[in-house]
Amino acid sequence: MGQIEQKELLNTLEDLGDEEFTKFKWFLQQPDSLRGFPGMKKGRVQTTTRWDTVTLMVQTYRLPGALEVTRKVLEKINRNDLVQSLTASSSGPKGQSQEVET
Repeated sequence: MGQIEQKELLNTLEDLGDEEFTKFKWFLQQPDSLRGFPGMKKGRVQTTTRWDTVTLMVQTYRLPGALEVTRKVLEKINRNDLVQSLTASSSGPKGQSQEVET
């Protein structure tokens, strides 16, 4: 179950261009933009690859949190198309949901 979501996160990050990925990592360092999640240390994410970034996000935020942080950052870099595809692929409520939008 968890590996499917991790693979989906990786696929999403692979859809970003290099400049978008750099912006994505910058937003990961900004706690104010993550609302409710801590920012990551610059030294930890500055030179990471996409798959290392996924691993680091899952270690830092756990899987549900990593998905939520990814959605928040994608919105900030105006990639709502990827938010939609990530939400569609990982939205099945498998017993627990952190947030419910109304």
